[in-house]
Amino acid sequence: MAEALTDRTAPDAARDDALLATPFVQQLIRQLRAQDTHGTWERKSDLQLLKPYILTPEERRAIPIMGDPDPETLWHLELFYNAIAVAIERETGQMVSPMMKMSHEGFGRMVLIAGRLVVVNKQLRDVHRFGFPSLAKLADAGGRFLTEAVEMIRAYPAVAQYGV
Repeated sequence: MAEALTDRTAPDAARDDALLATPFVQQLIRQLRAQDTHGTWERKSDLQLLKPYILTPEERRAIPIMGDPDPETLWHLELFYNAIAVAIERETGQMVSPMMKMSHEGFGRMVLIAGRLVVVNKQLRDVHRFGFPSLAKLADAGGRFLTEAVEMIRAYPAVAQYGV
């Protein structure tokens, strides 16, 4: 896989660089790097850090249809939504709290709450297969959540405020 990350054509590299510069992806990279308390990942590129979020069709097919999510997959899922929450906070100045309820079978719900306003409400299923087919799809999904949440906070600022 290391070859696939380094053998990129110039247009692919430029497109990847543009995607890596988006607010959501930047925040996800920060979240991942913050977890590396011993410096193990210092030499990894941003694309290598994001690899657990990218599942090729072959990798997805290798994962059974039914299965329980492993702790690492749940951790990556939490970091994905934490990155969205922090990106929303940076954009709006409103504190955002993630809350996840998950069954051991990989079904549940993730909500991001700003004040009394639910800005993201995502039903989760088949979490053991969590991932995206490409960096572009990862950036698009996170960016879409971010945009919709910011729009909602701006539409309902009184509800998004903390306090009474």
